[in-house]
Amino acid sequence: MTLPVDVAALLTPLVLSQDYWRGTLANAVLTVAIFTAGGLYRPRRHLSILDELPSLSGRLLASAAVVAIIAAERHESVTYVGGFMRGVALSAVLVIVGRAVSRAFITLVRQRRWVEHNAIIVGSGPIGLELARLLRRHPRYGLRYVGCVDAPTRADTGALTVSGNLDDLEHLVRLLECDVLVIADPDCSESELMETLLRPRSSRCDLWAVPRLWGSRSHGGYPDHIGAIPIEKIGDITFSGPRWAVKRASDILFSATAMLVLSPLLLLCALATFADGGRGIFFRQERIGRYGKPFRVIKFRSMRPTDDAESQTNWSIAHDQRVSLIGRFLRRTSLDELPQLWNILRGDMSVVGPRPERPYFVEKFSAEYPSYAMRHRVPVGLTGLAQVSGLRGDTPISDRARFDNYYIENWSLWLDIKIVLRTVREVLRAGGR
Repeated sequence: MTLPVDVAALLTPLVLSQDYWRGTLANAVLTVAIFTAGGLYRPRRHLSILDELPSLSGRLLASAAVVAIIAAERHESVTYVGGFMRGVALSAVLVIVGRAVSRAFITLVRQRRWVEHNAIIVGSGPIGLELARLLRRHPRYGLRYVGCVDAPTRADTGALTVSGNLDDLEHLVRLLECDVLVIADPDCSESELMETLLRPRSSRCDLWAVPRLWGSRSHGGYPDHIGAIPIEKIGDITFSGPRWAVKRASDILFSATAMLVLSPLLLLCALATFADGGRGIFFRQERIGRYGKPFRVIKFRSMRPTDDAESQTNWSIAHDQRVSLIGRFLRRTSLDELPQLWNILRGDMSVVGPRPERPYFVEKFSAEYPSYAMRHRVPVGLTGLAQVSGLRGDTPISDRARFDNYYIENWSLWLDIKIVLRTVREVLRAGGR
């Protein structure tokens, strides 16, 4: 409820006067953007307007300064600028007051247990025990402790009584109607924990974690805690909710625009492929997409047809003699990938994501590299971080998986833009296969 309160406060000057409506709207948009960048809309367990005040005040002043400079440049009238800035000052005060009221209201509804989320603690050691005690005693954090899981090695020796081991987490999430998982001090490796958290039901829960090295926490923004135990919100490790909506909308916009703008180039590639090998200018092949779902990827044909079994299991055709001169050029410039814009528009793929692979190799690599299967928690992409980092062709699969998973866990729209720009640079340099 924080964002609507902020927007209402920032737009209040419009109720008093419509003379400065452009500047008021610009100030509202800029302030919300600065608040978002500063993490002021992230979920929190400990709520205090006094904790937020330094960060709020600094960002409100920064926004006001930018708007004041623009207003002074556009209007030479001191009276006009003065009247406008009084409205900005009023909205800033109302933002702080609105935040104080909303924080008090949220704390009240949590204290009365009108709103609370069932939480399972992962880890039965001393930290898990203390978190369970704090959540039972203090409902103001909005979490209701319902159980604990840990590795079987500590099921009977931990400080906190466990409800089951990590393999039982999926069942307990459903049985206890759990919304939140709190990662405390589990007795397991990170890879084992990640494998558990990425299962369907677990991945839909909000994740909070106690930093293993408390002194190593980021000092950006202002810290969160439960009873003086530092805790951090873990970003969505799949794509869902607003993040998925933003990514899907950008995919549709990009693919539709690209197909329109590049239609002459697509036509030239199609004519060149037809002149090189006759009919059948497109090559379709089964690939594995999000959640392991198969789909048929579309590319311009770059080599003479081969039997289906060979095409599914032949890893590299970089030096295959059946690749024609035109096909080699299309592959080297990555122009053979352009028909995948249709796959993106259909929703089979995304503009940026892990590159799609054939079922045979997905099964093979998943067995050899535990982190490889984690790539499929998001849509596959036309380009990806691994590819623009030089990991294409005959390069280590473990490196590709690591870069793909880093992309998933650190996704932002700006990261997508950077990868697209680096892809364009690679295409212009003809750095393809």
